[in-house]
Amino acid sequence: MSLQQRVTDAFTAQFGEPPTLITRAPGRVNLIGEHTDYNDGFVLPMAIDRAVWIALRPRQDGYVFAHSLEFNESAEFLLAEMVHRHGEWAEYIKGVAWSLQENGYELIGWDGIVTSDVPVGASLSSSAAFELASARAFSELSDIPWDPAVMAKICQRAENEWVGVSSGIMDQMISASGVDGEALLIDCRDLSTQRVTVPAGTVVIVMDTMTRRELSNSGYNDRVRECKLAVAALGVKALRDATLPMLDSVRHQIDDVVYRRARHVISEDERTLEAVEAMNAGDAVRMGDLMNASHRSLHEDYEVTNHHTNLMAVIAQGLPGCYGARMTGGGFGGCAVALVEAGAAETFSAAVAAEYKVQTGIDPAIYVCRASSGANIVEAS
Repeated sequence: MSLQQRVTDAFTAQFGEPPTLITRAPGRVNLIGEHTDYNDGFVLPMAIDRAVWIALRPRQDGYVFAHSLEFNESAEFLLAEMVHRHGEWAEYIKGVAWSLQENGYELIGWDGIVTSDVPVGASLSSSAAFELASARAFSELSDIPWDPAVMAKICQRAENEWVGVSSGIMDQMISASGVDGEALLIDCRDLSTQRVTVPAGTVVIVMDTMTRRELSNSGYNDRVRECKLAVAALGVKALRDATLPMLDSVRHQIDDVVYRRARHVISEDERTLEAVEAMNAGDAVRMGDLMNASHRSLHEDYEVTNHHTNLMAVIAQGLPGCYGARMTGGGFGGCAVALVEAGAAETFSAAVAAEYKVQTGIDPAIYVCRASSGANIVEAS
């Protein structure tokens, strides 16, 4: 059964009538450009064919009611009197509502059923998908014009100021703006985008280590702070404006940790722009080399891998048919991503899963991913 059918049937069973609206917003995998987004840099993600779905109907009393099929929990709140409850899944809906209202929009409430096949905590951006599906619901019911970049910024504010994670704009932008069949280069300073085609004869494979992290409880916010220390020493607006020679010139002013954090971000921006050139040229070998280099930098300089994500990437890099592999997402657990010959996808997937199981005792989840479109209305009456 498709998720659209599942959420429709669940809504009808709970409310006695079909939904008037269904929204969908995808998760994402980042091919390269990690921890550059909150440094005004460049990222190269693609929206994937896994998403959050919300079936809903409007209500006129100012309340939002939502039931999660995955958590088997319900939540209800009044738009005019929202109270923050740390750690609850409904805070993502509430945060989006708060951010929209802070931006001057008047909202209509709704009853909704939520489902998703984006793994939570796997670095595939389940939170941004939830935020954008919620924003799509509010915008449609409240007659708010849908501008992907504007809504991405509103949802980012919800994550930063309501949920409490100092994330950059990448996750929300790709979930809002994804293009079917293509990755997107996103300039995180001006939010301009460029479509980029994955090299012919290759597929993108996501490898879920089944280890989980929570960004708000991890070292993510520490990395943001360390980057700001480097920016202050360099005297630039953001690390995107710095070069490696500039960084070397102030090395005596910053400690080694801050230096290595900045070195990763500056070099990662360079790799990301090179990756666009490689992909546009159909050069899978070069793209794979850049992914491998990105992983080394994330492991050694940025220190956001854990044992399992590092192991998964290293296993993948050594298998036939793999051009390159790296951890993806915020880090501290979650997934790795590989660029693989299309004809080797099945044997690669089986081999990487088997070797990872041998070394860890854990059965990973392996997804061959297709690039999908961004947040949209699936069905409306």
